[in-house]
Amino acid sequence: MNILIFGPNGSGKGTQGDNISKKFTIPHIESGTIFREHVQNNTELGKEAKRYLDEGTLVPDSITIPMVLETLNQKGRSGWILDGFPRNLVQAQSLYEAMQEKNITLNFVIEIKLSREDAKNRILGRRICIEEPSHSNNIFIKNILPKNNRCNVCNGELSKRTDDQDELAISKRHDIYYNTQSGTLAATHYFQKELQNTSTKYLTINGEASIQEINSKITEELS
Repeated sequence: MNILIFGPNGSGKGTQGDNISKKFTIPHIESGTIFREHVQNNTELGKEAKRYLDEGTLVPDSITIPMVLETLNQKGRSGWILDGFPRNLVQAQSLYEAMQEKNITLNFVIEIKLSREDAKNRILGRRICIEEPSHSNNIFIKNILPKNNRCNVCNGELSKRTDDQDELAISKRHDIYYNTQSGTLAATHYFQKELQNTSTKYLTINGEASIQEINSKITEELS
């Protein structure tokens, strides 16, 4: 089973990717990991990508797409869930065309929908349990609301991630995601159109639901 998953930063996309990975025993492949592994393993594509990364410029799609496909072939022989790529319309078109050329089947596309304001608040509201970081706490989500400013699970002390409080950085990431002309939402619209009358199923998930509710909905659709 091969899956693309989309969702803005703050939508719980990574958490759901991990849940799908465990439930269906397929690797959760994140775009950032693909770059790091190719560079660290000194592959030919990694060497080319490193030149651009060292210069502080974007790695061109002519390198990125083959890198992604190679990783999917190596790690996802029994299936995969790709998270964080494609990020824009051009990448979506290039990836889908390359997958068709190589006869790589795309079974599902999952889009977790959440308003920009809610996504921002969820990031700003995240709190980390010092005792057990896996405990979920968020001051903007009712069912995981901290109790008296302490962890709702173990009553441990809570902290904030510095990058979660950087509203400018959050805004920049969301500028890319919510761009319907050339950004990530443009990519989702592209797949919705292209996948009509194909065997690939496009799933739209309400990101306002709880983690458990979203997980149950996705599991039901994929089963």
